[in-house]
Amino acid sequence: MNLAYFIERFAQNKTVFAGLVRGLSEDQVRWKPAPEKWSMLEVINHLYDEEKEDFRQRIEIVLSDPDRSWPPIDPRGWVVTRAYNDRNLEESLDNFITERDKSLAWLGQLTSPNWDNRHEGANGTLAAGDLLAAWLAHDFLHTRQLARLHWQYVGLISGPYQTIYGGPWEES
Repeated sequence: MNLAYFIERFAQNKTVFAGLVRGLSEDQVRWKPAPEKWSMLEVINHLYDEEKEDFRQRIEIVLSDPDRSWPPIDPRGWVVTRAYNDRNLEESLDNFITERDKSLAWLGQLTSPNWDNRHEGANGTLAAGDLLAAWLAHDFLHTRQLARLHWQYVGLISGPYQTIYGGPWEES
């Protein structure tokens, strides 16, 4: 496991997330393409809570005491119960960046972690290395989600004009 690569990507991604949401109108950061979809503000608050209460915490447990139970989380439920869309964007983004910096500091102080340590739980058997890989993949999934929200919003506000000349949104 190339930990230096992961640390660098996590550090760069905090800048990517900030760049995708800073300077947007209140309407845009709270806008949802459908009631069951997430807004940009909800994505940022989700990232903050995941940073604080999921990935780093679980990797730390698996590395230090793999048999210990994980604290419960409810990422989908928190969107509503923690009223993510009612929060302030700059404060939410600052919270995420502060928590990401804590993660980077923690990752940077690891010496010879056993990425093969395994935790048996509700999600099956997961190695610490699985969690680290999933954490970075999670970042990229939400980068894609934020980019898609931008793309959808441009289509919304461009009427009666169309965005098709720029290309369709599809997996490549």
